[in-house]
Amino acid sequence: MAKILVVDDEQDIADLIKLVLELEQHEVTVVTDAEEAVPQACALQPDLVLLDLVMPHMDGYDVLRELRAENSLKKVPVAFLTSKNKSVDFMVGLHMMKVDDYITKPFGKKDLLDRVKKLLNKKTKG
Repeated sequence: MAKILVVDDEQDIADLIKLVLELEQHEVTVVTDAEEAVPQACALQPDLVLLDLVMPHMDGYDVLRELRAENSLKKVPVAFLTSKNKSVDFMVGLHMMKVDDYITKPFGKKDLLDRVKKLLNKKTKG
């Protein structure tokens, strides 16, 4: 069982992700306001953060920068969840921002679970 923080301004998507992950016995916290993401992550100390890229007020890039600036969160794996699926988006996310994974919407249950498992395994090995 892992503690997972889901940050997505679309409540329906966040709730669906939470349901899927809780069925796998993970403890899931949902935040729908990007500005609450870092304070919630600091309090929770999650094993993984699933972070929407496009949100109002503050985008996923800004949230990722703030997460990485927190000493206690620097090594927590973060995956972007986004509908931005152009190759330039992947390049920025994976190579410039150094996000741990880039999951495009829509995604299936199996893909989500496989990626989460891979990221959690990476954390335990790292």
